[in-house]
Amino acid sequence: MSRRRVVVTGLGTVCPVGNNTTEAWSNILAGKSGIARITRFDASPFSSQIAGEVKHFDVTQYLSPKEARRVDTFIHYGLVAGMEAIADAGIGKHPDNAERIGINIGSGIGGLPLIEDTQRAVEEGGIRKISPFFIPGAIINMVSGNLSIMYGFKGPTLAIVTACTTATHCIGESARLIEYGDVDVMVAGGTEASVSQLGVGGFAAARALSTRNDSPETASRPWDTGRDGFVLGEGAGVMVIEEYEHAKKRNAKIYCEISGFGMSSDAHHITAPSEDGEGAARCMVNTLKNGQVNLDEVDYVNAHGTSTPLGDIAETVAVKRAFGDHAKRLAISSTKSSTGHLLGAAGGVEGVFMALAVKDQIAPPTINLHDQDPECDLDFVPNTAREMKIRVALSNSFGFGGTNASLAFKAI
Repeated sequence: MSRRRVVVTGLGTVCPVGNNTTEAWSNILAGKSGIARITRFDASPFSSQIAGEVKHFDVTQYLSPKEARRVDTFIHYGLVAGMEAIADAGIGKHPDNAERIGINIGSGIGGLPLIEDTQRAVEEGGIRKISPFFIPGAIINMVSGNLSIMYGFKGPTLAIVTACTTATHCIGESARLIEYGDVDVMVAGGTEASVSQLGVGGFAAARALSTRNDSPETASRPWDTGRDGFVLGEGAGVMVIEEYEHAKKRNAKIYCEISGFGMSSDAHHITAPSEDGEGAARCMVNTLKNGQVNLDEVDYVNAHGTSTPLGDIAETVAVKRAFGDHAKRLAISSTKSSTGHLLGAAGGVEGVFMALAVKDQIAPPTINLHDQDPECDLDFVPNTAREMKIRVALSNSFGFGGTNASLAFKAI
């Protein structure tokens, strides 16, 4: 059986630089930062007091106040990004081919703020304060579940959870469902809302976060000598992907093709990357093999690029290991320099940006890169977006536990 081609036909975004795809992409290309002091709670006791929060977001534009209260914020973001992607793709509710449309939207952590709020309510008022909607309002698969109910999509309803690789795995595995004929359309991506006391506190305790509290907008600085940790972000990135002939038949707008997907594991450490880059490099090589893409066809890489001292060097080593001499000819950037690290949503938002980079033939910048680390000696598109030919773009995601995933987006 030959593999079927998979294309991207709808995009949806909620993130620190914009609450829809057009706004977010415009701000990314303009080099704007979405990182500021935390406003959700008093962060003064924490070593890191900054985050990429979603701003001016009113969920009641999309859900009734009663519906909104019943679910955690990560579900709000995922639903809104999913609704935008579905509308962008031109798919209506309760379609005739509902059994051939599925959903796969994951989260790395899930409903942490709702869990915190419920625990506080129990401490103050006893167990009768636990809402009957607490569990379905906090568990990770309920973005997919709620979208399925809203639109009447009756295909697979999934939610992969693999830390910061979540959304990339969701998109890649969804593409495989289409390739092998199980479905014709998937709504796929990731969502996260962990800017909370436990979320910030947990990463701060692990000394993973930037403490550049006096200059939030410059705190996320991948590959810069002044980087001191990642900045926690939040939001959602969702795309509609579908079989190529199916999309053509309905005259759908096509952004690009998903031409390859690869995975691997470092088998090294629960949080630290392998210094030799072997696992991440193998993941990129697997992606190119899966997509039958030659090394010299790849023009751009959206790196995992979290702005951590070890991680950025390890990814640089991995890119060199995977691409050899061609690594020096790649344009590479990290949009996390603008958004912060969205954990399980990162690969979804970055996947949306990759689809647009390939469509618009422009590489977004790595902002705040002014003093490049000599050990990170590749072309990281510093500070200004670059119009360029992009035949194939790679998007990398790496997560705790040593899990790795990459996607290849091809111009069409």
